[in-house]
Amino acid sequence: MSNEILVCGSGIAGLAMALGVARRGFRAALLGPPPPRPVLGADDYHPRVYAISPASRRFLEDLGVWQMLDARRVTPVETMEVHGDTGGRVVLHAWQATQHSLAWIIESGEMERVLQQAVQVYGLRWDHEKFTHLEGRNACTESGRRLPFDLLVGADGARSPVRKSAGIFHHSRPYGDTGVVAHFDAELPHQNAAMQWFTGDSILALLPMPDTADGHQVSMVWSLPERAAAELMALEPPARAGFLEARLAATTGGRLGRLGLRSTPFAFPLFLERSGMVAPGVALVSDAAHRVHPLAGQGLNLGLGDVRTLLRILADRESYRGVGDERVLNRYRRARAQPLLAMSVATDGLHRLFAVQATPVVALRNLGMQAVDRLPAIKRFLIGGAAG
Repeated sequence: MSNEILVCGSGIAGLAMALGVARRGFRAALLGPPPPRPVLGADDYHPRVYAISPASRRFLEDLGVWQMLDARRVTPVETMEVHGDTGGRVVLHAWQATQHSLAWIIESGEMERVLQQAVQVYGLRWDHEKFTHLEGRNACTESGRRLPFDLLVGADGARSPVRKSAGIFHHSRPYGDTGVVAHFDAELPHQNAAMQWFTGDSILALLPMPDTADGHQVSMVWSLPERAAAELMALEPPARAGFLEARLAATTGGRLGRLGLRSTPFAFPLFLERSGMVAPGVALVSDAAHRVHPLAGQGLNLGLGDVRTLLRILADRESYRGVGDERVLNRYRRARAQPLLAMSVATDGLHRLFAVQATPVVALRNLGMQAVDRLPAIKRFLIGGAAG
């Protein structure tokens, strides 16, 4: 029985999937243009960073790529601070759950670098073409080639051509918000703390990054209404930097001292999305399958959870079932239903809760945060959930 698995998408999830199936002995191939690899200096950092959970770290270790990361570009998160809009605060420490770290902050480009190297070491066939459509169990490319498969894994992003061509159910709801990302020099050390502020109309997160020759560094992820984000991004660079620095100083109360913009900001719209996950001979992973609000920093962890689960189910299937068997793929869909729903409800619920500005609700949510901060058992539960 042929077990040809074709992975469409060459981002982090696609590379991890292709590497995982190859390491498990399946015949595998990768389809998609490789992501760009800009040359960076020692103090230059990719604009997009991810918070990698302990579960995702274990998976990357199993793939043999965690050890390949440049340790100088990986920052452990030992503390998480969450600030409400009228004095509420929750602080989580890794030691409260007998862990060394709650997460690790890593650039997207650094993860892509090591995954690409591992895929090349394994000698996987990698077609650097774009997928266009399906014809039965064949993936068609821009050049007109037809690539046969037993299972096609769609890891081709939020606009997934694989999802569309396979006719998989998809629902998308825009938040009306935009995420703005940039790196900042910080006057004071971050002490390996990730910090978040709910302000009512926006959500600001500062993530710890490696120090540079200019001093301490953090990465900003700021979710704000579309119109405000558009006005911000339309400013000339000096005015934009001044606005960001002033707004961050006011929102953080000087928690890290003066914050100076050190990279060009970029913006992306925010959506809540879900899908049917599978079709005959097709399975979706990561952004092709779902998206959640980034306030919990769990988007990539959910995607790697998809990959990890799909690999396990493929390896554990009965010997008489092929990798594209409908029952096998439905097991994957069912296995992911609960964790995806739980994260979707949690992130969307928090977003809705902090968007309400009625005085009683504002008071109750901040009192609730203060109560949680005094309950060690609840903190351990929250840490365990974030750990995956």
